[in-house]
Amino acid sequence: MRRLCVPQLTSWITAAALQRPDDLATLVVERTGCSRGSALKALKRLVETQWLSRSGSTRRPVYAPGLLRQVVKRYPLAGLSEDLPWTRDFAPNFAVSAAVGRMLQHAFQELLNNAIDHSGGTSVTVSVRQTPTQVQLLVSDDGRGLFDRVRESFDIEDPMHAMLELSKGKLTSAPDRHTGRGLFFTSQLADVFDLHANGSAFQRRGWEGSGWRSGKPLQQGGTSVYVAISLDTQRTLESVLEAWSCDRSGVAFDRTNISLRLMAGTHTALDSRAQARRVVARLQQFRRAEVDFAGVSDIGHGFADELFRVFARNHPGVEIVPMNMTPRIAALVNAVNAGMA
Repeated sequence: MRRLCVPQLTSWITAAALQRPDDLATLVVERTGCSRGSALKALKRLVETQWLSRSGSTRRPVYAPGLLRQVVKRYPLAGLSEDLPWTRDFAPNFAVSAAVGRMLQHAFQELLNNAIDHSGGTSVTVSVRQTPTQVQLLVSDDGRGLFDRVRESFDIEDPMHAMLELSKGKLTSAPDRHTGRGLFFTSQLADVFDLHANGSAFQRRGWEGSGWRSGKPLQQGGTSVYVAISLDTQRTLESVLEAWSCDRSGVAFDRTNISLRLMAGTHTALDSRAQARRVVARLQQFRRAEVDFAGVSDIGHGFADELFRVFARNHPGVEIVPMNMTPRIAALVNAVNAGMA
């Protein structure tokens, strides 16, 4: 008999409980090769830890998914369509509100589509876990890595600068098939968003007002994206789409936010015109760009002039809105706008 490891059951026990609620012990024996006694002990432990609930009699127990739920699946990327795994393997196994379910579906399909169309890999592993407070999604492929793809497609060597471009939205290496909305809006739906690729990691926390920051990278290949959404969130897919549309219709994507923390990195001052030109790259695609100075201690005259005078003069249809400035930065920006600097 094989030794039964209870944690290994959690990746498929949710779906199994829905498939065979009144014969779950037999299914565990069939799938693991353990004894029936071991299967019953494991099911008892899973009930105690809230992975399962149990009803019925002692002799005829009936199992159902508990407060903790999880499904983990690995798929070959060749010929994969992003909608079928969601409808067939994942959606039936989770109990969330309609609004949270809609956001989870959107994030799931966007991230899986990115792996299919852009990773250049052979397989992808998808995990969805529900806890009493969150639903968590992890999509990991074995491809070349997102930042390597950005480097090749856009000649951006520094992952920090690549993340700056990705965080604006509308960045895509296949404009005939994609608009570059997927990763941006998925990050905005999430309370917790972590991106790992090519030895770099970046994270965003929905409750913070400081935008993107560097994280601790995973030591693995490919691209991994982790998303967590609170079950009691007031956010909806519609409200997120509306927030990034200037007319609040949710149709146009014409508003963005630039976290200068990504440009500053470990150096908290921004001095050069070259840095400013990286900040404003592609902003003519938007009508409003909020420039977040959180985490930036100081800027130079050249940076301020390039951003608030030169770009503004050349692109009068784009509104540049500075945010979270220190008093000194605000004074310099005001002087540039007044023609005094």
